[in-house]
Amino acid sequence: MSAINQSGWRPERPTEVSDAPATTTGNRALMLEEPLIFEIGDAHTTGVDFAAGDVGHDRLGGLTRKAPIGLPGLSEPETVRHYTRLSRQNYAIDLGLFPLGSCTMKHNPRLNEKVARLPGFADVHPLQPVDTVQGALGVINELAVWLIRLTGMHGVAMTPKAGAHGELCGILCIKAALAARGEDRRVILVPESAHGTNPATAAFAGFQVEGIPATAAGRVDTAALIARLGPDVAGVMITNPNTCGLFERDMRAISDAVHAAGGYVYCDGANFNALVGRVRPGDLGIDAMHINLHKTFSTPHGGGGPGSGPVVLSEALSPFGPLPFTARQADGHIALIEEETAGEDHPQSFGRMCAFHGQMGMFTRALTYILSHGADGLKQVAEDAVLNANYVLRSLEDVLEAPFAASGPCMHEALFSDDGFPEGFSTLDVAKGLIDEGFHPMTVYFPLVVHGAMLVEPTETESKAALDQFIAALRSVAERARAGDASLKAAPHFAPRRRLDETLAARKPVLVWKVPDVVQAAAE
Repeated sequence: MSAINQSGWRPERPTEVSDAPATTTGNRALMLEEPLIFEIGDAHTTGVDFAAGDVGHDRLGGLTRKAPIGLPGLSEPETVRHYTRLSRQNYAIDLGLFPLGSCTMKHNPRLNEKVARLPGFADVHPLQPVDTVQGALGVINELAVWLIRLTGMHGVAMTPKAGAHGELCGILCIKAALAARGEDRRVILVPESAHGTNPATAAFAGFQVEGIPATAAGRVDTAALIARLGPDVAGVMITNPNTCGLFERDMRAISDAVHAAGGYVYCDGANFNALVGRVRPGDLGIDAMHINLHKTFSTPHGGGGPGSGPVVLSEALSPFGPLPFTARQADGHIALIEEETAGEDHPQSFGRMCAFHGQMGMFTRALTYILSHGADGLKQVAEDAVLNANYVLRSLEDVLEAPFAASGPCMHEALFSDDGFPEGFSTLDVAKGLIDEGFHPMTVYFPLVVHGAMLVEPTETESKAALDQFIAALRSVAERARAGDASLKAAPHFAPRRRLDETLAARKPVLVWKVPDVVQAAAE
């Protein structure tokens, strides 16, 4: 807990940012302002000595550099300090609670990292003969089995690289299934409470997207969705739990209606963390669902490379899934089924999603997480995630408007809005003020169905003490906003970067450093 929260004492907040050199201002305690690497050194010095090169020997086929590279020369201490100080300006899950809604920024167990770095997994090459990578294929196959069991589905495609890639995989399966039936259905229905990538994916795949409204309770308007079904509807893309943090109670009825109308049901599985071990999407009539391994199963966002978004498929869509996939043979050998080996057994597959089978580092981390928890532990993951979100919701609903609190308990995330703030104060002011309290802001202005939305997902890996600290910080900022504290309009005050003109930064970003005119003139 910061001193500000503990005692109510608050230092005088600066009213403007000084133009003085970074070496004399902008420093706060041990957090130093960090100039660009070009501003630390210059191109005329070097931190190391090299022997003179053989300038007459060209091994680059005429591509030899003809001018100085322009990078500044720094000593080793200068270089190490520069990048270490930059790293300290990043917020990370290893520093504190990361409340981004719909992102499930949970702790990444170090056991996962240790397993992913084992030579047999970390050093494999995608072009190795199958007989030399049986252990790696065994991990992929075992993870696939777990994903099928946890979701109650029939098959799984392991190749998609992340959530949106997985969405595309599922939609392409639906497209292939319709083509096999000789039907040219062109419409995909997407509820307002779905993730924003859903309509983009459907449009990218060539479908026409039509929205379905939400009810006043924050759930899909089931009557409106069923009324729109017809021979032109290929399917529905639904997020459950949805982005309002609510479980779609009519999911089974929606699936039955879509199937009766000849369509398919795609479920955005980014929020599976709230259901894992408790609900099997296959039992709800889902035909396809991607699973973000970096959310539900704790692999890092990105993981130092591509992400991973396996897609589980119903029996109706499994024949159309992409290649390659693993298959355990009768003798225990694991085969990799690809185009050249699939033969006539999988003629309906729509083909490949990418060059190789998937992201090995993500697979080993996810399987390690699953085996560490076991079936009972995964069930507790969902229960604790939902418990923590409801604790945040009920602890703050007296100072932040909770638009759907009356609809019952939320699932994995708590949704608030800026209703009740004085004129001139907004969600953005609360988000920026939270930075001064030592926390990364929650997701803001999403979902779009709520004005000034603030979406908080605490995840199951946070203790009550950590939640209490975050709640106290957010409560402090919310109370200041409701009281009309003008200093919030300029927050953050204590971060290395102050409030930016975000519109200008997005439309006219400065991405290239140029030598200042005064420095250039002096050099000439």
